[in-house]
Amino acid sequence: MISVSVCSRGLKSGFRSLIPEYSEYLYIVIRFVYILLFIVSAGASATGIILATRLRKRYGPGIFAPLLYFQVFIYTFGFYGIWGQVAIDLFLGQSVSQELLQQLHDIAMLLSLPFLIFAWYMLIRFTGGLAGIATGRFWFIAVFLLVNSAVMLLLVFIIAGDKGAGTGNVMSGYYIIMNLIHYFLAAYLIHFPWKGQNLIHDHDRKIVAPVLFIIMMIQCVPVMFMERGEWPGMIFIFGFFAGNLFLPVYFSWFTLAHSFASSKETVTTGSFDEFCRKYKISPRESEVIMEICNGLSNKEISEKLFISLQTVKDHSHHIYIKTNVKSRVQLINLVKDEV
Repeated sequence: MISVSVCSRGLKSGFRSLIPEYSEYLYIVIRFVYILLFIVSAGASATGIILATRLRKRYGPGIFAPLLYFQVFIYTFGFYGIWGQVAIDLFLGQSVSQELLQQLHDIAMLLSLPFLIFAWYMLIRFTGGLAGIATGRFWFIAVFLLVNSAVMLLLVFIIAGDKGAGTGNVMSGYYIIMNLIHYFLAAYLIHFPWKGQNLIHDHDRKIVAPVLFIIMMIQCVPVMFMERGEWPGMIFIFGFFAGNLFLPVYFSWFTLAHSFASSKETVTTGSFDEFCRKYKISPRESEVIMEICNGLSNKEISEKLFISLQTVKDHSHHIYIKTNVKSRVQLINLVKDEV
């Protein structure tokens, strides 16, 4: 898909044949840039996962668990599928034939595609949750996986059956089209929330949606010019790792996190922990209480917390018994009074 040929083209023959007097200088510069890019990639991956983990712990797993999974899957694909191809060129570029080298590229990319697909799903699930849309339903998951799996299998058949199709072009086209679709859908869900159920402020919505669209463009456009040299590949790597860091950074340090926190202030601050200890509320039951106080239905709670509807009903029943209340309204009033 995205063959960033560090050695086989630019670093070895390309520059030395075109500009022999500067070949060594360009070789050193490009190699230095790739080292910096790897450091940036590692730093962005670690930062994104750490920030998403903190957000999940701070606000609960309901809305931020998909963001954490998105970070894990997308950066796994980044190192396995993108930097893995760089490693193939670096260590095998001169020791194996070009045909075998291309086959190794294809195998590495096909094995890494499931991580990319699941990352896209978690992105849609996260943005759908912010927009008040239930993207965790079985039919949605089935359709999503069916479409992506069908495209991936079609890609495998094209590569296996038509050697003249150009595997690099086929895989690049797949990435561009599918990445554009998923990021556009994510931006759309943020910008046009379902029936006004958006969980973030309008100011933040108008920032997040356009930035997601810009990230999509930055990640897709350089792929179209990969064959023109090393620099499009460098731009792509930087845009991929830095761009996917946007959501956890924005939620952690900008207005979105503050507005989200304010909507849960009554159940995440004060003496809520003491409330749970007083009534012997379990950690999972405390999460259910938080979502009840946020006005979610049992079905919406089950989708946000990744548990069954019956489990939510059971937790609610136990909570009512422990707190000696008979309805959601009484429970919310009790939490407000004591917290």
